[in-house]
Amino acid sequence: MIRNYLKIAWRNLTKNKVHSAINLIGLSVGMAIAMLIGLWVWDELSFDRYHKNYDRVGQIMVTQTNNGETGTFGSTVVPLSNELRTKYAGDFKLTALTWESAHILAVGDKKISQTGMWAEADMPAILSLNMVKGSYSSFKDPSSFMLSQSVAKALFGDADPINKTVRIDNKTDMKVIGVFEDLPHNTTFYQTKFMLPWNNAANWWSTQLQAWDNHGSHLFVLMNDHARFDNVSAKIRNITKPHFKMNDETIQVHPMCKWHLYSDFKNGIAAGGRIEFVWLFGIIGLFVLLLACINFMNLSTAKSEKRAKEVGIRKAIGSLRKQLIGQFLSESLLVVALSLILTIVIVLLTIPYFNHIADKAVSIPWGNPLFWLLTLGFTIFTGLISSSYPAFYLSAFNPVKVLKGTFRVGRVAAIPRKVLVVVQFTVSIVLIIGTIIVLRQIQFAKDRPVGYTRAGLISVEMNTPDIYGHYEVMRSDLLQTGAVEDMAESNSTTTQIWANNGGFDWVGRAPGYDPTFGTISVTYDFGHTVGWKILQGRDFSRSFPTDTNSVILNESALKVSGIKDPIGKIMRWKGSNHVIVGVAKDMVMQSPYEKTVSTVFFMDPAWVNWITVRIKPNMPIREALSKIEPVFKKYNPGSPFEYKFNDDEYANKFSDEERIGNLASTFAVLAIFISCLGLFGLASFVAEQRVKEIGVRKVLGASVANLWRLLSTEFVVLVFISLLIAIPLAYYFMQHWLQGYQYKAAISWWIFAFAGAGSIIITLITVSFQAVKAAMANPVKSLRSE
Repeated sequence: MIRNYLKIAWRNLTKNKVHSAINLIGLSVGMAIAMLIGLWVWDELSFDRYHKNYDRVGQIMVTQTNNGETGTFGSTVVPLSNELRTKYAGDFKLTALTWESAHILAVGDKKISQTGMWAEADMPAILSLNMVKGSYSSFKDPSSFMLSQSVAKALFGDADPINKTVRIDNKTDMKVIGVFEDLPHNTTFYQTKFMLPWNNAANWWSTQLQAWDNHGSHLFVLMNDHARFDNVSAKIRNITKPHFKMNDETIQVHPMCKWHLYSDFKNGIAAGGRIEFVWLFGIIGLFVLLLACINFMNLSTAKSEKRAKEVGIRKAIGSLRKQLIGQFLSESLLVVALSLILTIVIVLLTIPYFNHIADKAVSIPWGNPLFWLLTLGFTIFTGLISSSYPAFYLSAFNPVKVLKGTFRVGRVAAIPRKVLVVVQFTVSIVLIIGTIIVLRQIQFAKDRPVGYTRAGLISVEMNTPDIYGHYEVMRSDLLQTGAVEDMAESNSTTTQIWANNGGFDWVGRAPGYDPTFGTISVTYDFGHTVGWKILQGRDFSRSFPTDTNSVILNESALKVSGIKDPIGKIMRWKGSNHVIVGVAKDMVMQSPYEKTVSTVFFMDPAWVNWITVRIKPNMPIREALSKIEPVFKKYNPGSPFEYKFNDDEYANKFSDEERIGNLASTFAVLAIFISCLGLFGLASFVAEQRVKEIGVRKVLGASVANLWRLLSTEFVVLVFISLLIAIPLAYYFMQHWLQGYQYKAAISWWIFAFAGAGSIIITLITVSFQAVKAAMANPVKSLRSE
């Protein structure tokens, strides 16, 4: 019987080629989107599960309340590690401090720059690193370190790296005691390519054993088996208060299982993060699949008159309704099975593009039984969803009416199809509006004045001791190349602020008022190099030797301090008096979606680790870099010449939102495509159903335009109803999304008008082909049998 069902199903597929093609393409595209999103969701949910101690590893998070504003961050103080290790040994099995940074690794003439970390001895055990060679039992030795497989390969080729020496930053020689497996892309420590011992003299943080006020290192813990994260967090909550009194501070243990998906904190509580994107794209995947299923339902029921006689004859000769349901279900499952094959082909072809725009490294897990089990269940589910309504609808036909020729599919029978079309276009229009708002928000932030000139700026890290102490002569050499307009040093690039401090004092400061300022140390030529704008006073200048004790505030810092007529006023910090000599226009150095950080700029050439170079605007970049590189090689021979374009670094700040926008726009286009595919099929059946009516109207004098309007109006009305539902839905969800940004674009009326007009135009284009074709048909052919 099943064989007979499949044979009939195959005949129906080959007989109705256009209908079958629309169903196959629509279902395949919908299933491919759902599969890609499913792989993405799985990758997100399995983040950090590579680590064996996944469910017991945590990071110490610090929550501070400063002037009514509460923030939570992962930077903590060095002495806290020993405090937890000694006083709470019953709760913490292991603790380890880390500090991530890039370093130059050299073996002979081979030099590479990689990101790694200074780490206490227990960090490898906390992460349960998979050791390929050696072990981490000797990691306590301050002269030994561990490499990842890829770095070991880059430095030593196929030779055994164990006990070989590597020079770090052209100043420290270390022995390789282990090689660990590269961490996968979906782990927090994916960029960690080596581990250096925390107690090495080159690690400045190891000297901060009593610095309870210097937050900069990261602290990770491995909980004991019986310990619960919430109970331990409550126990250690106020452990730092006796030592740190600058702000109201509490600490907690943030579990590894929440690092990736619940990274946003509100009032010290994990309140969300990427989990919102998981839900968002999961829902989008289900809706796009639903659109494809709706196409199948609509096209199957629309051609019901053609299959009515078949149902009537089958019932007349004794077929039971359940047998007819089985027949229609088998037809649907055959279509879905064929669609699955096409789906896998589509996924294989598109997964590189998907990984690129999603910043992922997902692949089809061919050898994973769970994947095939889920795929089979997903296919059967899709088949049942798409075929259930047509199967029950078609099997319910009255055989007497069908065989007597009195059966007609009335207007009431078309209502479910119309409802499903409205659902299709509602989902598609919501996606279109959402995509436009996301892209507009990105562009709005990109158009925000940044307060300096980004074009032509490059940043070079001062990554070895060789490059320090040559500022004036190096600047002179760079200027003499003819490619450089100016150069400066600082402790932050123009796209980051890495130091934030409180403890400032000035005349008029209210008791207990202790705001935190971004603190950036610069050299004389910083302002001219980056092109900032001085609004009051003057820039730092060599003409004023006392500028080494001067500061420049940005607009936000001036506003936060409340200092009136600031030029010449004194700010006191860390026991020293600093004269305010200028006020600079706010520069956007961190998130372009947030308010500008209140920042104080110091003149302290000893506290710098970045060089910023401005290339002359009329100089080709490649030519300029070829002239700049020898100068850096001269003063920093132990390091390859590596630089970052400030423009690119600023553009990276939009990567998350652009990724959302790119994915959403791709899904929106495909949703519209699937909807239009179904609309095209429905229009062809409607035209076929009304072919005699159209013939009569043509004989009576109706024009092609009149007939086009007759056939198109019904579909335009359905899209208009979809607009009335989609617009308030999209406004509600996107308004909620924009609340997460302090600097945001308004939702303008033209976005809805554009989406509405676009949807109607697309509908008319889709329907018009069939409408005009039917209107131009010869009425003689349709009426000759009457």
